[in-house]
Amino acid sequence: MFVHRSTPTARWRLALAVVTTGALALATGAALGSPTSGKASSVTALIGSSGPAETYAVRNAAKAFTKQTGIQLNVIVASDLGQQLAQGFASGNPPDIFYLGNDQVATYAKAGDLAPLDNLKNVKSFYPSLRAAYTYKGHLYAAPKDFSTLALIINTASWKNAGLTAKDYPTTWAQLASVAKKLTRNGQVGLCTNPEFHRLGVFMLQAGGWLVSKDGKTATVNSKANQTAFNFVKSMLANGSMKLTNQLGVGWGGEGLGKSMCAMTIEGNWIAGAMKADYPNVGWKAVELPKGPAGRGTLQYDGGWGLAAASKNKADAMAAITYLTQTKVEMGNAKAFGVMPSVMADRKEWSKTYPQYAAFLAAADYSRSIPPVPDIATVLGDFNQQLQGLPNTDPKTILNRVNGELQAILK
Repeated sequence: MFVHRSTPTARWRLALAVVTTGALALATGAALGSPTSGKASSVTALIGSSGPAETYAVRNAAKAFTKQTGIQLNVIVASDLGQQLAQGFASGNPPDIFYLGNDQVATYAKAGDLAPLDNLKNVKSFYPSLRAAYTYKGHLYAAPKDFSTLALIINTASWKNAGLTAKDYPTTWAQLASVAKKLTRNGQVGLCTNPEFHRLGVFMLQAGGWLVSKDGKTATVNSKANQTAFNFVKSMLANGSMKLTNQLGVGWGGEGLGKSMCAMTIEGNWIAGAMKADYPNVGWKAVELPKGPAGRGTLQYDGGWGLAAASKNKADAMAAITYLTQTKVEMGNAKAFGVMPSVMADRKEWSKTYPQYAAFLAAADYSRSIPPVPDIATVLGDFNQQLQGLPNTDPKTILNRVNGELQAILK
């Protein structure tokens, strides 16, 4: 099932836009199934893949598109999606369509590198939160293709050995703190997760905080709600029921869980593939993250298809994007390599096929993506660096620093 693997340096990016690359050569076609002329043209697509299963699925979809439309798609693998995309824009010769993470969309849209997709045929089929993730200044700049959310991952053996049952799955912060204490035994800490916004940010949302104001113009990183969130996290760190992965000497939460160094972690649906590959004998269960003072909240990571403003074959490119984000193709991708479909119509079938991962899809109703702010990835990178020192640092100091950095780029 899920094969989105995690690495110490780029765990969260794998949920947004994972890495292989390809180029698709297309004959000219004005719309899906309707080539415009007899002249052959080339339309390229830079794609990302979590591995052979994804590459195979995309190639199969390309073949099906070719068969249906007469437009040829030719998939080629490259080494670094982000670098090659940036080089393409810089050289004035970008691919026509490409995988795009929502942390990049505002930066490229502001630079004029992206064409709007407001007129995409199936634009209303996506989850509203996914459309919002790719909307910059009122225009949609990528078509969501899949997404992941964060949930609470439990080591079922540790849970049982601590005398806990399904009735004890935490639904509030107080309950989370309580079970984390009970699970901290026999050299195992109750909860561990990465020292970064891309995991700890869930507490910000649960406390009613966020990175920016509703209008997106003001940084709110150092709000009282966010201080409440990180003070709660620090209280668990202080009493020993929680540790950050850098304190445990592991690369990510899945490793800590798999090695029985922690009984719970906060991770996305890609953990299924990683656990199956690396820790096949470790039983685990995903449940929804508990509510905070403001209710439920979790982070969402999405991948999308972008279209280059410099493309000379926009009609063909739009046709390809429409095909690649239709229900049948997205559900096929879900079965092939574990992503959750971005189209709402697939929700029922996905839930029926993978009931054990219900917590991840349930979070679609309240998850939130990184706000589409140009250059926000740089600010969040520093946020992650600062959070490594959270156990010995006043959260307000960290939040004030990052708030200033974010406000500077918002101006």
